[in-house]
Amino acid sequence: MSQTIAPRVRTLLLLLLAVTGALLAGSAPVSAHAALTASDPQQGSVVKEAPAQVSLTFSEGVAMSDGSVRVLDPKGKRVDTGKTSEQGTNTYSVKLHSGLPDGTFTVTYQVVSADSHPVSGAFTFSIGAPSTTSVSVSDQEAGGGVVGGLYGFARYLSYAGFILLVGGAAFVLACWQRGTGERSVQRLVVSGWLALTGATLAMLLLRGSYTGSGKVGDIFDLTLLSDVLQTKTGAALVSRLLLLAAGALFIAVLFGAYEKREDDEEKGDLTFGLAIGGFVVAAGLAATWAMAEHASTGIQTGISMPVDVLHLLAVAVWLGGLSTLLVALYRAPSIEPAAVRRFSRIAFGSVAVLAATGIYQSWRQLGSWSAFTGTSYGQLLLVKIGLVVVLVGIAWISRRWTARLSQAPATKAVKAAKTSAATPVKATAKTSAKTSAATSEKASVKTSAATSEKSKESEDEERETEDEKESTATPAGGGDGKRATQLARQRAAVATARDKRLRDADPLRSGLRRSVLAEAGVAVVLLAVTTVLTSTEPGRTVEEAEAATAASSQEATGALAVDIPFDTGGKDGKGLARVEIDPARVGGNDMHVYVQRPNGKAFDIPEVKVSFTLKAKDIGPLPVVPDRIATGHWTASGVQIPMAGNWAIAVTVRTSDIDQVTVDKNAQIG
Repeated sequence: MSQTIAPRVRTLLLLLLAVTGALLAGSAPVSAHAALTASDPQQGSVVKEAPAQVSLTFSEGVAMSDGSVRVLDPKGKRVDTGKTSEQGTNTYSVKLHSGLPDGTFTVTYQVVSADSHPVSGAFTFSIGAPSTTSVSVSDQEAGGGVVGGLYGFARYLSYAGFILLVGGAAFVLACWQRGTGERSVQRLVVSGWLALTGATLAMLLLRGSYTGSGKVGDIFDLTLLSDVLQTKTGAALVSRLLLLAAGALFIAVLFGAYEKREDDEEKGDLTFGLAIGGFVVAAGLAATWAMAEHASTGIQTGISMPVDVLHLLAVAVWLGGLSTLLVALYRAPSIEPAAVRRFSRIAFGSVAVLAATGIYQSWRQLGSWSAFTGTSYGQLLLVKIGLVVVLVGIAWISRRWTARLSQAPATKAVKAAKTSAATPVKATAKTSAKTSAATSEKASVKTSAATSEKSKESEDEERETEDEKESTATPAGGGDGKRATQLARQRAAVATARDKRLRDADPLRSGLRRSVLAEAGVAVVLLAVTTVLTSTEPGRTVEEAEAATAASSQEATGALAVDIPFDTGGKDGKGLARVEIDPARVGGNDMHVYVQRPNGKAFDIPEVKVSFTLKAKDIGPLPVVPDRIATGHWTASGVQIPMAGNWAIAVTVRTSDIDQVTVDKNAQIG
């Protein structure tokens, strides 16, 4: 096992960057948490006369400003007035100019959902008859690109900083109060505060561009920053900064005044005060997430927000305490088994809270068992659950090491370290040998590593003795002070190295360090998955939006709309095929096929084919080859459905010369 922490820290850092980069790249652009459920005119519809306005209905409330909705004619010229208004529950509209020509029009929208995530998309409708259009909608969704990546990394960093700040402080106060004097622990907690503060400031600056143009140049636009400060998310970020100012005072007292207190009663009172104040600050910080993201929208918000605060605090206490324990095991001269035992009990309680709050959150965000496998949110949640199970399994191994460390008598390495600390620097080789022999007689663990350690100790002590003799033999002179300082530094370095070897020779401590290091590695991945999960559209929202879209389409025109996801397996091969059949009855029907990317943008692909099969009557497949009329839009007229029944609608999508897939879904026709 390596004798230094640097290689392991580098490994964890590389793992953190690799996982974060992969997950953020895989999740960009960010999935929206509000979906377009209806529009007037409807997507793909053909109206006889030009409408006076275009209306959009979303699955939840959105923040919309002038210019959020744009309507473009076939040549790409704007035909809307730019003024948006709210017409009803989650319904918004923009007025159109009069005298619009016939042809296909494109509607684009970019808004912010109630849980702070940007939403964008586009669809088409036609006046008189469909026509070709020169409009090219950008593939970049709101929240994507460089700005989206930076914002996602800042969110990850803010979670990590919160965990280190809250969990590190809780570990010191509740488990290891002597740790307030350890520089490595102090640096860990302060680093958490700096990371959270820096990430919060970065998110404030990035927010305007993240939900708007996505341009790097808009990051420092003060007008956008002013607009952000008036939003719910902006208020949450400012509140977080104010709480971090109180957190800075808490850190100063914890690692400053607290350590200097010698009176036990006075120290106990200060501990109680710090615990109360620290809990208030930590809960307030957690609430800044709860009041601006998932927990603040949807069902049972009065319950979900306090539950979310508890969930975040439990995560911080567990993973932040784990990080502090890891630093203490590697960098601190010693840590009492009692402190490790106390953290083990606290971690167990945190996991219990995590399980209870996680079950409620999963039910609230998924809504059905099918959403586990049928939505991106459910699939990510399964990955998160798997990582938590692995983490708990490794934690169980750590608890076994903790039990052995607590029950076993003091090892040779620990006793030798204490003896070394108590022995004067000018101890003779004879006295050192006696001490080593006495320690060896009392040792309960005799390993080859300890034997080797004894030899190294003797060499170090002999070297120190020679240095002292040389120092004594040196005549007094002008260079004595410099020489003495140099020898003191050398002796200090030798003593530090000896203490580290003695500390690392304890097999129980080494075993605990390895298991805690493994926990920390899994925790890094878990945090990255959780960050992406909070930016993914919940399964309940996805299913409700699909149901509302289908119901709206059926109610308005009697038409049938079927959404079928596909993945051809090649580069840029994922998307969604929407098949609309009007009037969805026996006989002739008009069929429209819309192919979209995962972000809702029109997907320009080489070929689409459709077939209908009625398996109950052994009819089909009946092939249909629609004609392309616009980007991502195919149509066919006179599609014959011979009888009513539960038809299998198969769509063959080809995204390149070699990448093709056929997907299907059943639907009632007639």
